[in-house]
Amino acid sequence: MHIAKVIGTVVATMKVEPLKGSKLLVVQPLDPQGKPDGRPVVAIDTVRVGPGDIVYFVKGREAAHTLEDKFNPADAAIMGIVDRVDL
Repeated sequence: MHIAKVIGTVVATMKVEPLKGSKLLVVQPLDPQGKPDGRPVVAIDTVRVGPGDIVYFVKGREAAHTLEDKFNPADAAIMGIVDRVDL
């Protein structure tokens, strides 16, 4: 799992069938200190978050398994909202 900040939304007028009805968000991965770490990615929102929220997300095949149709092109999916990080 990875931590990120939601920094934007993606509007798509056409989507492949398995992604229809899914909200797409742009997330900026963060390092343990909360600083940007790498390039932003597009992730499926599975928990109804919004811009500014700190979230945790998965990448790869785990992301595709968050949708009902497991054979989809998802590369990243938001799994939850981060309340606090203690180091």
